[in-house]
Amino acid sequence: MRLFWRWLAVTFIIVTVMAPLLVQIIWSLAFRWHFPSLWPSVWGLQAWQYVFTSSSRVGEALFNSVVLALFVSALSILVGLPAARALALHEFRGKGVIEWLLMVPIIVPSIVVTMGIHIVFIRYRLTDTYLGVALVHLIPCIPYMILVMTSVFANYGTALEETARTLGASAVKTFWYVTLPGIFPGLLIATMFTFLISWSQYVTTLLIGGGRIITLPMILFPFISGANNATAAAISLVFVAPAIVVLVFTSKSLAKESSVMGGFGRL
Repeated sequence: MRLFWRWLAVTFIIVTVMAPLLVQIIWSLAFRWHFPSLWPSVWGLQAWQYVFTSSSRVGEALFNSVVLALFVSALSILVGLPAARALALHEFRGKGVIEWLLMVPIIVPSIVVTMGIHIVFIRYRLTDTYLGVALVHLIPCIPYMILVMTSVFANYGTALEETARTLGASAVKTFWYVTLPGIFPGLLIATMFTFLISWSQYVTTLLIGGGRIITLPMILFPFISGANNATAAAISLVFVAPAIVVLVFTSKSLAKESSVMGGFGRL
């Protein structure tokens, strides 16, 4: 029975993840592929040649997307970590209202929120800037960071922190050597969420960036809506590649962390 569920899980992964990627790879190498042919009638590397040219701006967009996603992830940690700890470990008036407000950016469409913020950003000259785009990316990222870390801190005990402080450790050393190892798996997952959410933002980047801050979604969407399927597939693979790298890195880090914790448990 266990073998059946294992094969079922493998089949599910192949069908939902690998099959779409395989189709995109074939499309990116196809010069002509007409229905109902199962394979392209003419193969070519024209799409990839275009991707690697400077006129496509894919390299610039990839760099901007990576920098913005990393910067937004760092800001999310700085803002979300203290907030999640306070919500999980302390009781105060208005806590329920704050928890409800955190869900608003997830429920309300991002275009509605961005249109309202756009006027404020124009007044403070944050439009058409990297900082403005990063700040607007924080709106959908912060709730996920806080929600994930709140659940982590809810199962986190502060006894070791208190012991470390009693023994003379500073607040910084206590966080680095005691708190961070305890919350690291949850923090890694929350950071992965924020990175991927920032990575996939299109409407917010378009409105606040004003077309000057070019990211991969802004390069990709016009090709998806157009008729150039080969180029759209090639850019899609470039767009998906860093996300897959992040997922693989996160899974390996979590597996390594669980094996280390298992070793301590056996000791």
